[in-house]
Amino acid sequence: MTTARALFVPADSAGFYHCVSRCVRRAFLCGEDRYTGQSFEHRKDWLEQRLTELASIFAVALYGFAVMSNHVHVVLQVDPIAATHWTDAEVARRWCRLFPRRGPGGHDEAARIDHLQANPERLLVLRARLGNLSWFMRCLSEPIARRANIEDHCTGRFWEGRFKCQVLLDEPAVIAALAYVDLNPVRAGLADRLEHSRHTSIVRRLVELDAQPVQAGSKLQPLLGLSPSPVLSITTAQYIELVDCTGRQWHPGKRGVIAIDAPAALARLGLSADRWNLQVRAVGSTYWRAIGDSQALIDKATAIGQRWLKGVRFAIALELI
Repeated sequence: MTTARALFVPADSAGFYHCVSRCVRRAFLCGEDRYTGQSFEHRKDWLEQRLTELASIFAVALYGFAVMSNHVHVVLQVDPIAATHWTDAEVARRWCRLFPRRGPGGHDEAARIDHLQANPERLLVLRARLGNLSWFMRCLSEPIARRANIEDHCTGRFWEGRFKCQVLLDEPAVIAALAYVDLNPVRAGLADRLEHSRHTSIVRRLVELDAQPVQAGSKLQPLLGLSPSPVLSITTAQYIELVDCTGRQWHPGKRGVIAIDAPAALARLGLSADRWNLQVRAVGSTYWRAIGDSQALIDKATAIGQRWLKGVRFAIALELI
């Protein structure tokens, strides 16, 4: 039975989420189609450019992403409260950027902004949409689908009907989801080093760190979008070290456990090496709609009127390690 997403994604409160959109009928979003030999690598740039644009429009903080051959991962914080502090003019400007008018008269953006400001009821709806996770994912997917269908000379669905969404209930869940997303190319055998994992957030962080080494000691911040006060306790350097160490354990020929000299970030997160390794692996399979420790999952189940959530038993076992 499908669970209403509104139970896990409250429209009026901030939260961290891991979202995945997949293509239908084995359609290729990017990469090279092994059956036809046709390359769609350029579509990865479409996704990155669109994510950059949307992060500057919506009330979100984008922490991580990975563009794969037939799906895309996004880790972000949605803050609808931030949108309530925008002026009416700001809301109108952001909406016009999101849906620019094309054709005759499309250049008259000032008149359109004025028209929206004169309609308080419409502005109320638009303000809510700019702080809404589903609208963010919709505005990410639809333009890509249209461009891909035009390029493929076809019509119909390009993405699955619903994107997968996991609410991240605590800091270890956020960090584990970020690491899981950033290591997708490594796990898929497409890269053997973090810096070779193109079209991922970890590459952007490495590039920014090379440009501004002083950022290594600062708290892990979003790549794009809102800049909330630090909510993650580990630094950028600790996160990169953690991802690199985790990735090396998943490389072919390794034993699949974190080395004895585990990164200092694990101690800060209150996790053992074995527990961390299992937690990251569980992001894509063991958990379902929510990720967190056992008490956070139990509290979330109670809040939405359910007796349990998938992953509670695993979380309890994980805490015993």
